[in-house]
Amino acid sequence: MPEQHEQTPLDLPEGDPSSLPESDPFGLPAGDPFGPHNLPYGVFSRTPAEGASAEDASAKGAAETPRVGVRLGSYVLDAGAAAAALGSPYVSLLAQPTLNALLAAGRTAWSDVRRAITAWVTVPAHRDTLRPLLHPLSEVTLHLPFEVADYVDFYASENHARNVGQIFRPDAEDSLTPNWKHLPIGYHGRSGTVVVSGTAVVRPHGQRKSPADPAPVFGPSVRLDIEAEVGFVVGLPTEQGAPVALRDFREHVFGLCLLNDWSARDVQAWEYVPLGPFLGKSFSTSVSAWITPLDALDDARTAPPARTHELLPYLDDSTEAADEPGGYDIRITVAINGHVVSEPPFATMYWTAAQQLAHMTVNGASLRTGDLYGSGTVSGPTEAERGSLLELTWNGRDPLELPDGKRTFLEDGDEVTLTAWAPGPDGTRVDLGEVRGRIAAAR
Repeated sequence: MPEQHEQTPLDLPEGDPSSLPESDPFGLPAGDPFGPHNLPYGVFSRTPAEGASAEDASAKGAAETPRVGVRLGSYVLDAGAAAAALGSPYVSLLAQPTLNALLAAGRTAWSDVRRAITAWVTVPAHRDTLRPLLHPLSEVTLHLPFEVADYVDFYASENHARNVGQIFRPDAEDSLTPNWKHLPIGYHGRSGTVVVSGTAVVRPHGQRKSPADPAPVFGPSVRLDIEAEVGFVVGLPTEQGAPVALRDFREHVFGLCLLNDWSARDVQAWEYVPLGPFLGKSFSTSVSAWITPLDALDDARTAPPARTHELLPYLDDSTEAADEPGGYDIRITVAINGHVVSEPPFATMYWTAAQQLAHMTVNGASLRTGDLYGSGTVSGPTEAERGSLLELTWNGRDPLELPDGKRTFLEDGDEVTLTAWAPGPDGTRVDLGEVRGRIAAAR
């Protein structure tokens, strides 16, 4: 079993932000993975204090509409209130219940707002103004950070695709399908069932039929799985009929998040031929509460794996590779009930997010603000780097040995947590937060 990476400790005091140390504007330790080099965006509301009367809690809840926040250490900064207090021109983008207004503003605005917020949290003169607007994470509720428009999921890891091919087509000459090295394979999912980290995942019902069954049966899935992924959030929309070129990736994609594409493998296996995933995927997709801007991940850019097939011009990224490589060095950790089971490396993904966006729009399909697309399961070349239970247990043949019992697929009550970090400037880490979900019994 792989060892979990040690995370930089967060030693900010809980409670009143006025008690923060004076040595730094907000008392962050050097190299904090949620320091000013990161500044991910989310949406929060304050949680009524423990022991508050029903009347007080009700009154506070009525006044507490969700609003945009920026994470700083173990606190969240009320971004809209900060903009108003400092007389910023970005109030209209930040004093919002979702990130959609900021997403739609475009790359110039994204960079300008990020520079402004960086100054707010690093210039000591702003400390007294902003401290009352910092709220401990333990005292807030985090919400889905943006209104999801369309949702697309890809299949971009060669290691994952080969593992799946070997599992289901063991006698095939090539474990990859003939088209896999020529285009990013994907499917359209269900945006209405994208949920924020911490939302329970109800075990889905569906039809299933094993090769030995004489007829399909109906009932709760018995092969419930995870898929460790990275999601990309679209900001600037496009008109229908206007493809997005590889070079324009950063003009349209605001940032990324962690994503778990929950999968009912038994339902999926029976339904997916000939049209692909449907009910086996559409019941729930979990995303992290924090969206990390692409601008925070410049030091994590890396070249994708070497191409083994000539690509058509709209997917050929060889000319962009030297100036702005399309891969990201993101280290993911998968844990079940607190026990680490895998550490998939995102740097091994064959198809990049820019190529996925180019392929998704090459037929003229338009982008909408809030579009979300998943990378597909992230799997590395070793057994300890596989991003799904399908691979980790080789379709149930080799159960995982966990301290709380063996697992082939997920049981009711199991909690899956994905965490990740990426290299940041000057040897720092950029923490991507977590996406967490607990399996609830079928209804």
